[in-house]
Amino acid sequence: MQANTHAGFMDPGNEHWPLMSVLNAAHAGELFIKAIIATEHPLLIFKDVPGLDDNGSADLDFPTLLKRGRTYDFDKLPQMLWATTGIRIPHPDCYERLRKYRNAVQHFCPPDDDDPSDLALEFIYNIIDPLIRDRFGLFAIEHHEDHLVGYDYLVGTLLRSGIRFSLPDDFDLGEIDARREIAGADDGYKAWFRGELSRIGKAGFLLP
Repeated sequence: MQANTHAGFMDPGNEHWPLMSVLNAAHAGELFIKAIIATEHPLLIFKDVPGLDDNGSADLDFPTLLKRGRTYDFDKLPQMLWATTGIRIPHPDCYERLRKYRNAVQHFCPPDDDDPSDLALEFIYNIIDPLIRDRFGLFAIEHHEDHLVGYDYLVGTLLRSGIRFSLPDDFDLGEIDARREIAGADDGYKAWFRGELSRIGKAGFLLP
């Protein structure tokens, strides 16, 4: 929710939001990838499971995991996801760029080679969105902090940026004109969006 909000919106006084969006997106990606791995077996997200043995407990319980367990670091999660589920991270180049940018922001200062908001949205919708749709039936656009309007303005940002996203079957827009938002997109993106709207029976959004 915070990653979408911090990457998709900007107001005076919130100039730090783009940098926060990278941290938020990385955090969300880490949690979701670990959740997918854990559906295979919860212990697969932990390093050195034999090292959790304290030579005193009869069973490995949840408090012990919280106290002694160490999960895999962000940079190792693509390999762990593949090894445990057979799923390859989509767009690994984006994953690596966000990983490096996140580390720079978190430990030193932001680099100049990427726009943080664009990078966060690219990561959310090229990597997180398809994973959570396929594994959990979740749609990234539905998770945001605009409780009054909904995802309309977030979708507007994605359309203007030419970023593909998963559309739920009840997709609806009431605050923005999709035709206007997508006007500057290339033909391939327009064809993709038109096809997605037709698939869910909402082609009327692009009709004059």
